[in-house]
Amino acid sequence: MLDRTKDISVAAQAWLDEFERVLGKSDPTVLDRLFLADSFWRDVLALSWNLQTIAGRDAIARELTALAPKAAPISFKIASGRAPPRWVTRAGTSTIEAIFDFETAMGRGSGIVRLVPDGPDDRPRAWTLLTALDELKGFEEQLGSSRPRGQAYSRDFRGPNWLDQRNTSRDYADRDPAVLIVGGGQAGLAIAARLKQLKVDTLIVDREARIGDNWRKRYHALTLHNQVQVNHLPYMPFPPSWPVYIPKDKLANWFESYVDAMELNFWTGTEFEGGTYDEANGQWTVTLRSADGSKRTMHPRHVVMATGVSGIANVPDIPTLGNFTGTLVHSSRYEDGESWTGKRAIVIGTGNSGHDIAQDLHSSGAAVTLVQRSPTLVTNIEPSAQLAYATYNEGTLEDNDLIAASMPTPLAKKTHVMLTEQSKALDKELLDGLARVGFKLDFGEAGTGWQFKYLTRGGGYYFNVGCSNLIVECAIKLRQFDDIEAFVAAGARMKDGTLLPADLIVLSTGYKPQGYLVRKLFGDAVADRIGPIWGFGDGFELRNMYARTRQPGLWFIAGSLAQCRINSKYLALQIKAIEEGILGRL
Repeated sequence: MLDRTKDISVAAQAWLDEFERVLGKSDPTVLDRLFLADSFWRDVLALSWNLQTIAGRDAIARELTALAPKAAPISFKIASGRAPPRWVTRAGTSTIEAIFDFETAMGRGSGIVRLVPDGPDDRPRAWTLLTALDELKGFEEQLGSSRPRGQAYSRDFRGPNWLDQRNTSRDYADRDPAVLIVGGGQAGLAIAARLKQLKVDTLIVDREARIGDNWRKRYHALTLHNQVQVNHLPYMPFPPSWPVYIPKDKLANWFESYVDAMELNFWTGTEFEGGTYDEANGQWTVTLRSADGSKRTMHPRHVVMATGVSGIANVPDIPTLGNFTGTLVHSSRYEDGESWTGKRAIVIGTGNSGHDIAQDLHSSGAAVTLVQRSPTLVTNIEPSAQLAYATYNEGTLEDNDLIAASMPTPLAKKTHVMLTEQSKALDKELLDGLARVGFKLDFGEAGTGWQFKYLTRGGGYYFNVGCSNLIVECAIKLRQFDDIEAFVAAGARMKDGTLLPADLIVLSTGYKPQGYLVRKLFGDAVADRIGPIWGFGDGFELRNMYARTRQPGLWFIAGSLAQCRINSKYLALQIKAIEEGILGRL
């Protein structure tokens, strides 16, 4: 039996040594003995140049045997300076978790193997394996001792200084960027910063007037719902003095500082109007419109859509809503409740925005009714909503990001089922109270909780910061959308004949999917070629995210700050590999 007290570093390195030795064999059966029957391998560019997850020992062995000869992976070693091999529990399974480094013909990578004792001899076999590319040989990031020396402007007193060079770089008076990023939120900033370090000429365009306005202009009371230690951008972590929950305006101001400090080229007040792709020349023809109405045509080789959600408000076709003569706004246009003191408001939609807006209106002295359209997951912001981020409370950000990348989707789902059950127990009093007043609850598909609601549909949950308590106390009224017979000039007439009066109706009904925006900007042929964006479909990876799509030169990045920080590295490496002709040689 495997001794839990023995040097598990020895056991982990022995597995890596054997793995490297048999990778070069042409017979996949020699790999079988290294993996559990029910095992997973996630490769992030290192061997496959894709983001892919393979399930099952036989399938893993076949895929590794096919890919290894060309990728030529070698030098699998327990990583120094990182968390050492240790016993941990992941998805309910006790396992040895070891972080390792390795090389391929093209680059250097890191990974995680999780070993579980198996068989009569308790031989350690791989339960999960991650192999992820970190850098391309010859195109390493200029960090630390490799940082630029600045001699081009620090020693030439007659030449352009640093500011002159920055202005020239940002103006694009005599050139086009290699990469055009559409959207200047966390997704756009993260991928731009990564490409900057890889010396890929990149321009961000955003229609807002000021960097950070995508957060700054949201409703007055907004703060992030996950904690600060999870939310850093690449290269520049937030100061350790920052609050646990970051206010929107503080984050917006940080975005401005980040663009300046990371020397990112950013055009504000610039609308991306669409583009067409020239297959023969491998470039786009795109049109940008400035706030003054002037236009510029550019020819980038890559367009990265970093708009997150489409930015196009989803306003459902609600029969009779046009009869309402009060103020009707989508949540994206809601600012604060001060103008509605003493007035009556209906908020339609029970996701985070709907709850937060209802609470903001209530705190301003409005009489608020929250209207529920479909069952909603509710979890207290502490501690329940933070359970998913427990690993980020210990260890380094680098290790935790690799751990996050290493969990295959089926095991992540299993983990979130367990976390959802834990949160239901913690939140029992609140959930029972909501059920008593008629709030319809759900807990995600197959009980996988809020995280997979986000990954599959982008919403459908609420992190309770007090609104649920107000609903339980009936301080904020709750009605079901199905109980509305029709909207009338003065509000909503219910099926029981009563009038729900309103001066304001807020539609907290989300945004149209990114595919809608792609169709609008690039046309039906491109949208049809790419297919669905976000969610999993029948696979284990997010569809058309962070990876090559069926449309050459068109990429997508979206998600939380953590998702953008982690996956921007892999997206940038793919673009750099194409720019240098590396992918073309594979």
